[in-house]
Amino acid sequence: MNIVVGVTGGIAAYKSVHLVRLLIKAGHEVTVIPTEDALRFVGQPTWEAISRNTVTTSVHDDVAQVRHVALGQATELVIVAPATANTIAKMAAGLAADLLGTTLLATTAPVAIAPAMHTEMWQHPATQANIATLRERGVHVLGPGDGELTGGDSGPGRMLEPEQIVDAALALLMPQDLEGVRVVVSAGGTREPIDPVRFLGNRSSGRQGVALAAEAADRGADVELVAANIAADVLAAAGHPRIRVRSVQTAAELGEAMRDAAASADVVIMAAAVADYRPTEAAEHKLTKESGTLERIELVQNEDIVAGLAQSASEKQLIVAFAAETLTDPDARRERARRKRERKGVDLLAVNLADAEHGFERADNAVEIIGTGGAVVASVAGSKREVAREIWNAVQNVRA
Repeated sequence: MNIVVGVTGGIAAYKSVHLVRLLIKAGHEVTVIPTEDALRFVGQPTWEAISRNTVTTSVHDDVAQVRHVALGQATELVIVAPATANTIAKMAAGLAADLLGTTLLATTAPVAIAPAMHTEMWQHPATQANIATLRERGVHVLGPGDGELTGGDSGPGRMLEPEQIVDAALALLMPQDLEGVRVVVSAGGTREPIDPVRFLGNRSSGRQGVALAAEAADRGADVELVAANIAADVLAAAGHPRIRVRSVQTAAELGEAMRDAAASADVVIMAAAVADYRPTEAAEHKLTKESGTLERIELVQNEDIVAGLAQSASEKQLIVAFAAETLTDPDARRERARRKRERKGVDLLAVNLADAEHGFERADNAVEIIGTGGAVVASVAGSKREVAREIWNAVQNVRA
């Protein structure tokens, strides 16, 4: 895909180097168009090295090719990150004094901007009016986030992280093949209380489940995300108008929430890591070494939530389960996943390798998707969003 990345004169420009790298790594052709002010923060050689394309700010370079028109016509997506208050004002006014401005006027491709400025500038009526104007024209506004700003300030105005911008911007070009589909996704890890300060749990961050929910919503689905103990920064990626979040703590709460949500769902994906056991009872007060009550904790098995969902599923409902495995032998891991899919009665089972580089608490994942008859219907390794995309492709193939 041909993508133009506009970079304007804010300190957050340093983050856009990583943004361009992510796009290049994903296989896209990227042309960077900085403003003159942007080059005061990150120099031209850096942009050319990372994008592997010539970089200029002026409409007077490469005049024979009418560069601003050619770029505007050829690009399939424009991302402006960071988008300063000054740039946003220029865009709203239709000013075109440099290559970025002229390219923005010459393109009919989707345009996404990632605002970055101090809180007072973001909240100023002029900026808000300019943002409203751009939205009316179809410009997609990504963020800003709420967090630490330059100079020690904190508040709304922080540019989203490059990974968030890439996911949201590329989602603008996604097929709406899940429009009208009702989806339930569980994510995170359950916690079974031992006493008021301790619990039995696992290392699941919830990132894969959140990515599955975000991917489905971006493709048009109506999503309910049942979130078990997910950190706020991870859960922020589920901030989508088509995603409703229901928070739970324990396996029992998760099971109840999933049964309730699944009653009206077309697709159910059980990505949460559920504790297999729980204490027979949670102590009312903190257990102590002195009392000897910590030496032995009696456990009872939790219900198999996904097996129950599969057993009660309607004829047209599709159930997807996950299985995290540490077996390094792919054949052994695959065979174990086949047995688990059969035992649980689910339509698809995504078996993911949990090791030092993939799975729990990691940005990447490696998954094989087991379908009917134990066939490997898909295999993918990469970011958790890339894995989510392949899982939904597999779901759609089954539903077709």
